[in-house]
Amino acid sequence: MFSQTAVLLLRRTASPLRRCAPPAPSRRRPATCLLLHSLGGFLCAAIVAACSEGTGPKPVTWTSLTAGFYLTCGLTSGGAAYCWGDNYQGQLGDGSTINRSTPVAVVGKLTFVSVSTGGDKRADLSIEEHTCGITTSNAVYCWGNNQVPVDAASGLTVGSLSAGGAHTCGLTSGGAAYCWGDNYEGQLGDGSTTSSTTPVAVAGGLTFASLTAGLYHTCGLTSGGAAYCWGSNGFGQLGDGSTTQRLTPAAVAGGITFGSLTAGDYRTCGLTSSGAAYCWGENSWGALGDGSTTQRLTPVAVAGGLTFASLTAGGGHTCGLTGSGAAYCWGYNSYGEVGDNSTSSRPAPVAVAGGLTFASLAAGLSHTCGLTGGGAAYCWGDNTFGELGDGSTTQRLTPVAVVNP
Repeated sequence: MFSQTAVLLLRRTASPLRRCAPPAPSRRRPATCLLLHSLGGFLCAAIVAACSEGTGPKPVTWTSLTAGFYLTCGLTSGGAAYCWGDNYQGQLGDGSTINRSTPVAVVGKLTFVSVSTGGDKRADLSIEEHTCGITTSNAVYCWGNNQVPVDAASGLTVGSLSAGGAHTCGLTSGGAAYCWGDNYEGQLGDGSTTSSTTPVAVAGGLTFASLTAGLYHTCGLTSGGAAYCWGSNGFGQLGDGSTTQRLTPAAVAGGITFGSLTAGDYRTCGLTSSGAAYCWGENSWGALGDGSTTQRLTPVAVAGGLTFASLTAGGGHTCGLTGSGAAYCWGYNSYGEVGDNSTSSRPAPVAVAGGLTFASLAAGLSHTCGLTGGGAAYCWGDNTFGELGDGSTTQRLTPVAVVNP
């Protein structure tokens, strides 16, 4: 549109009008520029400049990403949520069940501070996925079987949450843990195997600083760095030295003090305050990163001597980010989710190709996404449902840019 000054000048004269030559075509212009004969070339230049303001969409600055089974979601700097990928159950939150290969806005005009995605493959091989987010007022909304966000925590106010297979857990400002959803494996931690559609308190009276939900298990970290896990334990993912299911929190063995935890499908990983990475649980494809494919019932150190700033555990792979922003991944790699331009599984960390520097990583079932310090999003791996967000359904073995919504 014209600038206010240009419009006023045009309105205040009765002189004949003619079209002025358009500026170089490198910018888009919303309208043809007009010039008054009597006002000369100076005004023409001014109006051309006003007309040359671009009208194309501005690049979105992403502040966080979360990767689920076959979908990815991101938050913009303004707190708007976008999702892309599989939408069979409305898990993208756009009010439809249409798969999307580029980001689409979550409906409802809600402003979020965080989002988390989860998913589960049922016995009949059907996929059940859901996404949850915390608004600026600390309200919890979830979507999945519901195509639009619905209040999911029955008025419970939480400061953080984590979506697992078919359950979700949230942490109050006082450190009390609550979970809801499926509980067949005791993943809600309330001492039962009864599922609940409303939040139930995790038993044991522990106060947590963070929570992470895996496929059928959940883990929590106390403010003192002690790790506890509960739920399914068939692969040793609870880290207590056994394969016994736990309906309430059990301490992770080894006496390691952790700074953060991340739960994958059948394993868990933790990072110490000094950046040392440990993992435990299922290891068929090397997702524990210890250079082997041996299942571990207690934490083992990730090989390679790398120091990490963060970890993220996906379906069968794990990724870590160093303090300088270099991304490394290991484990299952049939879809290229490790990002090293191959489909060979890796039992120890390998560098993600492309030379990009990331600020955060998010591992999904068979894909991975990274966020640069400038807020640009990249993804790689499986893309069957468009979960990489590059406008295609083509598998990618190295990072590709997510399309601007």
